[in-house]
Amino acid sequence: MEPGAATELSAALAAGAARPAMWRVLVDGLQEFRHVPAVAAVLRDGPETAPHGGTDLARGLVAAAVADDRLAGLLRRWARAVNDGPAERVGNHVGGTTTVHGSVVQAGKILGDVHIHVPAGTAPGTAAGTVGGGTAPPGAAPLPVPRQLLPPPEHFTGRTDALDALDVLLPQLDARPLLVVVHGPPGVGKSALVTHWLHGLTDRFPDGQLYADLRGHLPDAGAGPAAPSEILGRFLRALGVTEVPVEPAESAALWRSHTAGLRLALMLDNALSAAQVRPLIPSAPGSLVAVTSRRRLTALGIDGAAFRRLDLLSPGDAVDLLARRIGADRVGREPEAADEIAALCAGLPLAVCVAAARLAARPRHSLAAMAGALGGTGAARLDALDLDGEHAVRVALDASYRQLSPELARGYRRLGLPPVTVLNGPVAAAACAVDPAEGDRLLDELAEVSLLEDLGTDGTTGLGRYRFHDLVRVHAGQLAADTEDPEERRDTVRRVVDHYLATATAAEALLTPSHRTLRRDYAHPPSHRPPFDTPAAALGWLDAERDHLMAALRTAAEEGWHATAWQLADAMWPLFLRLRPHELWVEAHRIGRAAARRAGDRRGLSRMLTSGGVGLRNAGLTDEAVEWFAEAVRGARTDGDRKAEAQALHGLGQSHLLAGRLDPATEHLTAALALREAIGHHRGAAMTRICLGDAALAAGRPRHALAPLARAREELLAVPDPYDAARALAFLGLALARAGTRHSSGRDGEELLWQALDEFTATGSVHWQGRVLEMLGEISAERGGTAEARDRYARSLALYGPVSERDAARLRARIAALDARG
Repeated sequence: MEPGAATELSAALAAGAARPAMWRVLVDGLQEFRHVPAVAAVLRDGPETAPHGGTDLARGLVAAAVADDRLAGLLRRWARAVNDGPAERVGNHVGGTTTVHGSVVQAGKILGDVHIHVPAGTAPGTAAGTVGGGTAPPGAAPLPVPRQLLPPPEHFTGRTDALDALDVLLPQLDARPLLVVVHGPPGVGKSALVTHWLHGLTDRFPDGQLYADLRGHLPDAGAGPAAPSEILGRFLRALGVTEVPVEPAESAALWRSHTAGLRLALMLDNALSAAQVRPLIPSAPGSLVAVTSRRRLTALGIDGAAFRRLDLLSPGDAVDLLARRIGADRVGREPEAADEIAALCAGLPLAVCVAAARLAARPRHSLAAMAGALGGTGAARLDALDLDGEHAVRVALDASYRQLSPELARGYRRLGLPPVTVLNGPVAAAACAVDPAEGDRLLDELAEVSLLEDLGTDGTTGLGRYRFHDLVRVHAGQLAADTEDPEERRDTVRRVVDHYLATATAAEALLTPSHRTLRRDYAHPPSHRPPFDTPAAALGWLDAERDHLMAALRTAAEEGWHATAWQLADAMWPLFLRLRPHELWVEAHRIGRAAARRAGDRRGLSRMLTSGGVGLRNAGLTDEAVEWFAEAVRGARTDGDRKAEAQALHGLGQSHLLAGRLDPATEHLTAALALREAIGHHRGAAMTRICLGDAALAAGRPRHALAPLARAREELLAVPDPYDAARALAFLGLALARAGTRHSSGRDGEELLWQALDEFTATGSVHWQGRVLEMLGEISAERGGTAEARDRYARSLALYGPVSERDAARLRARIAALDARG
């Protein structure tokens, strides 16, 4: 922080201490930094120390802020807020029938109108606070506004008419979502045009620009055309939704609800059909969906789509593009040869760029020689586009390929085989059986000659990212099919799949070491270290690579590598547990269960059934979850595995409980508890006691819930497991409130629930903050406190909204019932 900041902060601390609401804002913000001694002093001693020891306090905070930009920013903003106005500006209240979209006000009472202006850089749909005075979870920094477009094309040329035609459509944004389909032959520059256009419209879409490659023309089964639910999950997570429904119809409904009121631009690249696109269209006016496709996608006309065909570059524009890539002077020295190259490339930008890259890499070669390599004159000249333009590209790619070194040519061929759409050094190293440095070099050299597109550096791993144009990837794969031994092609794919298995397993070991217990089978054991060394980085890698992990899993199953398939599903457990992509969780374990059966692996099958059962249950598929857990119980009893049997019984009981079948739930949970106690699995026993307490509450027997919940709380505090201990405390508070009794400490149920809310706030669990507020609302409603219940339900709904549509729907129904009651 700046010189003199300690004095300014000292004055702000003294002023803020006299204003409870303002002081509370500071305390809430500092929770994330509570490990810092100076911050801990503020949180421990409260405002009483600030007027008297403010200078020392300020010096300590400033010293800590020097090393942490986020803490420095928090202190600056808070001190500015103290100086800008009276405390009344901090406390606000939203009452009546209120709908909050996008930014959320942390408030006490508001008189008059509220106007929220979202500046660039503010995350859409991300709650900075909650309605009714709640606080944002510490440690959960707002997501950045998603700006996912590909980098703008460096040598974009011409296309003035096409850009003008797209701009003419923009006024329609005020009335409805604008849907535009840009179609044309492969290699004609559809993606470059739309990317260039959208980069110029960033200010029109303050809530974000989202990008997805729909993979409409990839031949691979593992990474073939993208399902709409896959893209919806990715988009919703980019906007801050952490729990995406597994059913496509539900995820599409959540997408429409979440995007209402947002101004978004979507680029849907390489679409195959209207069915891929339709569920992805946002609901709000002001949003734009730009689709690229080789097909016209006429069926989108019923959705109001505007269609723009992108034709070939004019001869003059093709020559201009060549000049931009290799220099105008060089083109000026051989204008006839430049015209010849443009004609042989058939007006396709991709073909021109490939030819230009070869010329740029060989500054002494004549343009006439390149024209000869592309096919010469006369009968060889392309007067029409064979195979919808692919022939012109193939001619250019063949000419470029012939000039590669043998080593680079082999790398090019092999990189066209793995079922991944984005390449990095470790993936290239695995595919080509080289070390990571050599993998990076191969990618860089192929990008230099425009055979790969450089996507920049991945912010999570720091690795460079590259991708093939789909035509170039097909060309590379076809060369591999023509020249590589079938076994070597298979080994290339297997090495990449093994790379993903090994890296995901390393992430699993960091994030959930107790789960990392089953064997791994590698045909090609990787020798490279993973691109992360902390749990946060490991989770970031799993999140960034989730699509490629699923492609690897599908490929393993299709190739008959059954052990690898179920082991990949097992290694992805931290991703499923922490980030809850339900649709992937269920799909992975359905594939994994079938693969473990085919492999004849009993332990693998047991793990797939129990881990997959949890995913099914969380996705709302409780009946299927019951079937899976029941199968796991039978298998564990056959194998004599008591721990696995207890785990399966626990899951079976939870599934019945969620479905409202209380008698079988209690029966299975009681059996699980007895087994866990018998084998000394104390934490597992505590978890089962929480479920038994929940079952007793659901059955209307709160006094029967008290003993198991109190013991679960003690045992989980002793582990320590603060998250699950807070769950036990929340249920215990609800049980005490309903039983009309007090805790041994003398506190009543509501006091314990407020404590549980504080504990969930400290752990950053937004979902459980919402659940506790819902419990508090239930207590108020049961006591006849309608206004208080509505307020608590509203606060709960504000938390549930971005993370769980099912829970949000339940809260909306509770509020509606209160309103109907009057």
